Amino acid sequence: MVKYLISACLVGQQVRYDGQDCLEAKLNALIENGQAICVCPEVIGGLSIPRRPAEIMGGDGADVLAGRAKVIDTAGVDVTEAFINGAQVALKLAQDHHVSHVILKANSPSCGSQLIYDGSFSGQKIVGNGVTAALLKQHGFQVWTEQVFLDHLKEVS
Repeated sequence: MVKYLISACLVGQQVRYDGQDCLEAKLNALIENGQAICVCPEVIGGLSIPRRPAEIMGGDGADVLAGRAKVIDTAGVDVTEAFINGAQVALKLAQDHHVSHVILKANSPSCGSQLIYDGSFSGQKIVGNGVTAALLKQHGFQVWTEQVFLDHLKEVS
């Protein structure tokens, strides 16, 4: 059976930086039928709910993991360590639960897997991965945004 790891905000947990969720009912159904587990890398990495928005400065998630970029919040606080710690916990969960596919929240500095915000807090996006998405991809996991996954479901049904 296919097993998924899904961003917790996508299954209705109010863990986003603003204390909200991004519930996608079709993803929540995977949790309810035992096909998926969920995680919020930022919370599991030690950040609070709510928290200040953060963006990657100086690159993308792979650059953060390599020590070439940092994750900074809107107050200028370096939250890189929490993002890396959360990514490592998410990786361990994916490995321990033999996850085959990962569905992560688009654009997030943790979970984005196609586009992320550019670090200027201006709403501009760049091509790149968040910290967790980058680490999971480095370990061979297929990582999709919620929209890519939902589009895939439409194609196969």
